[in-house]
Amino acid sequence: MCLPHRRILRAALLLFALAWLGAAASAQPGEGTLRVGSKRFTESYILAELLAQTAAPHTASPPVVRQGLGNTAIVYEALRSGAIDLYAEYTGTIALEILKGSPAETREAMNAALAPLGLGVAIPLGFNDGYALAVRAADAERLGLRTLSDLAKHPELKLGLSNEFIGRADGWKGLAARYGFTQAPTGLDHGLAYEAVAAKQIDAIDIYTTDAKIDHLGLRVLEDDKKYFPRYDAVVLYKLDLPSRLPKAWAALQTLEGRIDERAMIAMNARAELQSVPFDAIARDFLASTGKNGKAQPQESRRGFTAKLFGPDLWQLTRQHLVLVAVSVGVAILIGVPLAILVFPHLRLRAVVLGVASILQTIPSLALLAVLISLLGAIGALPALIALTLYSLLPIMRNTVTGLAEVPNGLRMAGTALGMTPPQSLRLVLLPLALPTLLAGVRTATAIAIGTATIAAFIGAGGFGERIVTGLALNDRELLVAGALPAAALALLSEGIFELVEMLMRRRRRTPPSSLPP
Repeated sequence: MCLPHRRILRAALLLFALAWLGAAASAQPGEGTLRVGSKRFTESYILAELLAQTAAPHTASPPVVRQGLGNTAIVYEALRSGAIDLYAEYTGTIALEILKGSPAETREAMNAALAPLGLGVAIPLGFNDGYALAVRAADAERLGLRTLSDLAKHPELKLGLSNEFIGRADGWKGLAARYGFTQAPTGLDHGLAYEAVAAKQIDAIDIYTTDAKIDHLGLRVLEDDKKYFPRYDAVVLYKLDLPSRLPKAWAALQTLEGRIDERAMIAMNARAELQSVPFDAIARDFLASTGKNGKAQPQESRRGFTAKLFGPDLWQLTRQHLVLVAVSVGVAILIGVPLAILVFPHLRLRAVVLGVASILQTIPSLALLAVLISLLGAIGALPALIALTLYSLLPIMRNTVTGLAEVPNGLRMAGTALGMTPPQSLRLVLLPLALPTLLAGVRTATAIAIGTATIAAFIGAGGFGERIVTGLALNDRELLVAGALPAAALALLSEGIFELVEMLMRRRRRTPPSSLPP
């Protein structure tokens, strides 16, 4: 390999090493750091900030808030594996979804069942946020819908339910059996359901009883006349070692007990969903109030698109996204190029290896992340990096094989005639000639990684996907675009860099050898 190519390779390897060190450092918070998680809906985001800000003055380092980790299964796995220390959960969910028990279980019974898992329930926050079904008020008046039994008598009505509710132990399956529903519900994101029912694309949705958009959109909450749903009192689900590990922070968290009533929670949700006030500002305002009546501060003016796009989190999200892309593509190069060189002479083995890489490329990203979380017992950067690396392998390996195959036989034979050994021929002839095609594969892999890395936010790996995930939860189009635009800009920047590198390589190849410096 010629000197310029060696310099490029060394610089790339150094970049990937630094990125890997950065990822490792950011993924390992200090021993005295409180790690707070949240699910992917408005109220959970706010409660995570409330917990973190309450504990912050009593911790050696600022708490780490891992927002929008996904549904109950993912955030619970994060807690159980030690990726987070606590998060806000609900008693009905703990009893039925986590413990698979009875909704009548007391908090003491829950603690007894959770203790062998190293977990506990504490700090009832003071409000109940239950599941319910809601319809447009006009339809309720027209059809006489007051209860869930009334809704079951109208199989022509379309139900749009969140995917988590459809699959929960205390969700759709049991509800349909209790009331005799015959509809096949459509699965959709909770935040998008409100827009769908307002646009009359569906007729009934599942809601949380503290959702701010219930009154805003004029929806009618149907009575659970057969008492299917349990109470969902908000509590803190935590690791049992937390009180002894961070006693001052734990004592501060206990001051939140009973401070948030349903009206205060609805008001905070409204500020996020209707006024686009940041979650941390909502929590800060609530804690700055007297705390005796739990009333939030007056609503602020709506944040504009520019404020969302160039918010204070932009640099942090950019750094996280760059680390995810650089490390995954770098590792894919270090694995894919040698593997492609190894299998290149063997046609059958080459077909098998490329076939396996092709199959990996077809696995849906969320499904792959879920499998990796289950196998690794961890969330965050590690499963995201593994998934992105696997997706990057196919274009790198395929282009490496293609580049080697495109080297003319005459040049191969010339190297042999000059007495080169196979390793020398590979290093001095084949790889330099295959480098443009190989680089095109790296270019494709980088573009794939930049786009796919946005999905990593669903498991707490950060990046521009955090804005997209939050925008979905809030049904905030501006925030969605504020996450998509930087990702698109990064993709365009990478394309420009690769185009510049390829132009320099073409210019070097056209330069006569006699004009090169000695």
